[in-house]
Amino acid sequence: MSAQTPEVRSTEQLREKWLKPEVITGSEILLRSLLLEGVECVFGYPGGAVLYIYDAMYGFKDFNHVLTRHEQGAIHAADGYARASGKVGVCIATSGPGATNLVTGIATAYMDSVPLVVITGNVATTLIGTDAFQEADITGITMPITKHSYLVRDVKDLPRVIHEAFHIASTGRKGPVLIDIPKDVSAATTLFQPEERIQLRGYNPRTVPNKLQLDKLARAIEEAERPMILAGGGVIYSGAHEGLYEFVNKTGIPITTTLLGLGAFPTGNDLWTGMPGMHGTYTSNHGIQQSDLLINIGARFDDRVTGKLDGFAPHAKIVHIDIDPAEIGKNVPTDIPIVGDVKTVLEMLNPLVPYAAKADAWRNQIRKWKAEYPFRYVDSDTVLKPQWVIEMLNDTTKGEAIVTTDVGQHQMWAAQYYKFNQPRSWITSGGLGTMGFGFPSAIGAQMAHPDRLVISINGDGGMQMCSQELAICAINNIPVKIVVINNQVLGMVRQWQELIYDNRYSHIDLAGSPEFVKLAEAYGVKGLRATTKEEAQRAWAEAMETPGPVLVEFVVEKGENVYPMVTQGSTIDQMLMGDA
Repeated sequence: MSAQTPEVRSTEQLREKWLKPEVITGSEILLRSLLLEGVECVFGYPGGAVLYIYDAMYGFKDFNHVLTRHEQGAIHAADGYARASGKVGVCIATSGPGATNLVTGIATAYMDSVPLVVITGNVATTLIGTDAFQEADITGITMPITKHSYLVRDVKDLPRVIHEAFHIASTGRKGPVLIDIPKDVSAATTLFQPEERIQLRGYNPRTVPNKLQLDKLARAIEEAERPMILAGGGVIYSGAHEGLYEFVNKTGIPITTTLLGLGAFPTGNDLWTGMPGMHGTYTSNHGIQQSDLLINIGARFDDRVTGKLDGFAPHAKIVHIDIDPAEIGKNVPTDIPIVGDVKTVLEMLNPLVPYAAKADAWRNQIRKWKAEYPFRYVDSDTVLKPQWVIEMLNDTTKGEAIVTTDVGQHQMWAAQYYKFNQPRSWITSGGLGTMGFGFPSAIGAQMAHPDRLVISINGDGGMQMCSQELAICAINNIPVKIVVINNQVLGMVRQWQELIYDNRYSHIDLAGSPEFVKLAEAYGVKGLRATTKEEAQRAWAEAMETPGPVLVEFVVEKGENVYPMVTQGSTIDQMLMGDA
């Protein structure tokens, strides 16, 4: 056995090195503390207020930092990393405009319950409140969109604050936590003593449910004739997909998964009915509306799922399982509230629940609807249809890729036509609907899983919002396969203007966009273009065979709409089914 080289050290050796008590700067404390929290990579962009922090990175080989080309790219990449890995994502930006450029990404993570630790610099403590150069009250600005915020005024508090931030971000209902570090605090020195205990008064997320409520649910299942399960992102975030699979198989209850819940349950299972809501399946929407027992597991009754609230699930007894008690009863009155971590709830619930024996006719009805009302579109041999493109991606990858999307029509087509069988394989902005999210989030997902295929599906509008991150794919050889569904228009806005605003098309023409192949090549990324099925198959095969990042532009039918569709003010069973 050869001797271990100095560069190859065990995790234990590194931790011993990082834990070594010594007098160091706040910046060095930050880097060491992040490593002790298990952080594998940080996405960021330097500036004046964080220069001490970036100076501490100089020569620090144990610390992995990815320089993005915009702060929004950094936080979306950290978000994608967190969603794909289940770990806490981390990003760093400077004060003022650097910090405010993170706001959209913070709100994106907050709406979708994604654990992030967001580190910002600020002006020196002596200048706070004086309107100093590049000063912004980022803790005040982000208060409504963070789970918690810290303004660190004493370097001695840094180890405790960082440890608490990771704990808060990753427990209970997960979410972003912001740490604002003034420049003089990052420069100050103190004896580094890592914090090992967490003592947070008033913060004790409830993870174990009330046993009496579980018994009520078991009895309700026994009596139900038309039960339905609505499963959301909480199942994935808690690692409860195996428990959910057991629950469905044991009870025999049909299940629909929300946009953020895709991958929580195998899509090929006979009891899975597809996605519910505005662009959901006929089976899911009619199943919810006709159910007599609706079991919500880790979803928040978003308006895109419920449609018209006073007409939602009118015949159902409502059960809501959620880690956040504030969500229960917020939108939909709840008959059986169950507060707790979804994984823990299902582990306790599964031994108690019976098979839904009275629901045989209901299961047959669900199967009949699935057979009669699948997703449909009118295909073409002359024009490339976006639905066909997604089906091709699914067929060639056998549904095994990690797929990220931007926001718009392509997002809905990807949710409808790509079949997910694993959790954390579907990454999209659900609650906030953030254009520009798709591509940088794929970079983060690829960093989390360097050996998996990551596909970033984007519209021609959203792709232009963070296209500058093509640079870091080229420089770092991050092998994301970037798909641009180019219909030369803001597609979802055009669809609404067509169907709801009587064809009054206002400011949606994107025909002046760049040639995406040339744009990719300008950054050093291979670019391919397809306008027909034959070209699409050939270009995608070449992309799959090419090591490293590739951008493939699919020029598709401009006037294609996403169907089914439930318009605002309608109940979810009042569906526009489309030309097909």
